[in-house]
Amino acid sequence: MPEYRKDPVVKRWVIIATERAKRPHDFSVPSEEKQGGFCPFDYGNEHTTPPEILAFRPADTEPNTPGWWVRVVPNKFPAVNPELKIQKYGHGMYDAMTGFGYHEVIIETPDHSSTFALLDPEQAKEVVWAYVKRYNAIAEDERIKYVLIFRNHGILGGASLVHPHSQIIAVPSVPKRVQEELNGAKDYYDYKERCVFCDMISQEKIENKRIIEENEHFIAFAPYASRFPFEVWILPKRHNHNFGTITEPEIEKFAIILKNTLYRIYSVLDNPPYNFVIHTSPTYEEGKIYYHWHVEIMPRLTRVAGFEWGSGFYINPVPPEDAAIYLREIEV
Repeated sequence: MPEYRKDPVVKRWVIIATERAKRPHDFSVPSEEKQGGFCPFDYGNEHTTPPEILAFRPADTEPNTPGWWVRVVPNKFPAVNPELKIQKYGHGMYDAMTGFGYHEVIIETPDHSSTFALLDPEQAKEVVWAYVKRYNAIAEDERIKYVLIFRNHGILGGASLVHPHSQIIAVPSVPKRVQEELNGAKDYYDYKERCVFCDMISQEKIENKRIIEENEHFIAFAPYASRFPFEVWILPKRHNHNFGTITEPEIEKFAIILKNTLYRIYSVLDNPPYNFVIHTSPTYEEGKIYYHWHVEIMPRLTRVAGFEWGSGFYINPVPPEDAAIYLREIEV
């Protein structure tokens, strides 16, 4: 029978629609062909992107030339601009502000035909190093309050280019969705004097029904109140609110579990479109004792429609316990 489940962090309800229960092959997602023709992220086309901010390359190679294995460049069509001054102003009853911020692209590999799920572990680790270095560099700007690292995969996931890449957008305010998590985590801590995310890890390990993979430092599981079919969260086992303070041993383990989880999704669902986001605390350290940075991976298998928009509820036709079984069965 259908079941309502409540997210313990933001107190959002979801409906696990067991009567609509689906297997992986029941999701019909149009296959996407790799685009041919010119790609600005391809090896040899470095001169067609804005100048690189960071690149992992041999010391004897020049910037903005071949030789790199990970490259970070400003987005050529940015949503926000670091050159603008922050100015707040009113428009009658409405509030507005100049579009200050950072918008960068992490080009994950020179291989146009690859994807994060198919990277070798060493290359995945290099991508995560790029995430950390750029996160910490941007966070030093006192005007920035939040740095969001995210990945769009597939046309339905919002990717405009197929070449493997992630993005960073940093803004002078805390996004509403993150603030909801911060508020929910603080409410939980104020009541129980424990981190809700740490308790979530403990509960998942006790039940052992939704865990997909874990290693010394990280755990991946299908959240109890999953909004979407085959949604997966990855959490560090060590309580840590700030992604930028991840340690070198943790970087290696995080890269492996992130790559493995994406490979499981790639295999079970035939390379579906998805989004992943890294939620971390604001740059001014809010949430140190009660928040916990984490990754949310959301395959785009169903569409948000009238009920979801009108109610704020989500309807998920795949119980997370079933999703975990399918994902665990994949050899990585």
